[in-house]
Amino acid sequence: MPSSSLASPLDVELRPDKPALLCVDPPDDAPRWTAEHREALRAHVTEHGALVVRGLGLRDTGQIGAVFARIAGDLMTEREAFAPREAHGRGLYSSTPWPDNQPMCMHHELSYQLQVPGLMLFACLTAPEQGGATAVADAEEVLRALPPGLTERFEREGWILTRTYNDEIGASLAESFGTADRAEIDHYCRANAISCSWQPDGTLRTEQRRAALVRHPLTGRRCWFNQISFLNEWTLDPEVREYLLDVYGPDGLPFNTRHGDGTPIGEDVVRLINSTYEAHTRREPWQAGDLLLVDNIRTAHSREAFTGERQVLVGLGEPLRPSDDCPALEASER
Repeated sequence: MPSSSLASPLDVELRPDKPALLCVDPPDDAPRWTAEHREALRAHVTEHGALVVRGLGLRDTGQIGAVFARIAGDLMTEREAFAPREAHGRGLYSSTPWPDNQPMCMHHELSYQLQVPGLMLFACLTAPEQGGATAVADAEEVLRALPPGLTERFEREGWILTRTYNDEIGASLAESFGTADRAEIDHYCRANAISCSWQPDGTLRTEQRRAALVRHPLTGRRCWFNQISFLNEWTLDPEVREYLLDVYGPDGLPFNTRHGDGTPIGEDVVRLINSTYEAHTRREPWQAGDLLLVDNIRTAHSREAFTGERQVLVGLGEPLRPSDDCPALEASER
């Protein structure tokens, strides 16, 4: 197998259609080993976009939390979650709950926030029987593969995320904002360039416009960075979409995305984005004890359908505010 060109004592395997893989001899102390090799691990993530570390033997939440902390320092507290996660300590979460038989398509974590995690950390306690990979896709390659007309429009206008918090589907107000107090939620929205309105029945509707393309903070290269397809109605299972439309109507969907000028995004656009992601997907089946590090700006990730029990823990590290050349975000903050 070819190894990385990076001068490092930790040589990785580069394989077609798979993320970079680093196999190590089981250390006596995984957190200490991680601390000793942090710089090399982070350099590999920067070079390759994602890195699977196999052989650490991660086996419990305390050990995983210590490993994550050695790599990323203090982990972020998730805000604006679209589905509730189980917390296993400060900044350490279960993977997002989602039906086992339905894939979660490619996305960049929390790319609808002003401050996003620069690094995603995943650790597998229990590997599924089949499927369930956390696959990755290079955002620079995806940007180059998408039609220029499509990307130029999104670069010019940005994209809009609309949400309705109804305490029935998805995360509750308290789970998303850390509080159910209206005044505190209003303050959070104002501070984070989110338009919000309270409905007569107590539900909250929000709208935020964000950049669809950003520049990587280290390389300066442009990346396709958003959740335009992931949170769009056309990515939902058809039966689920019809049910939600029937119950809540087109303006009351738990989440949906639009063009930056407010017009709907067509099914053809969503399918094109998702098929482009699929053409650039790299996947490695989970093994119990694996660690996966993902550069959240350069690399999108997904979760594939699976059978059997699957337990993957997640950390959000290295918060940053992406830079962009899109006037849409600037306009939304005025």
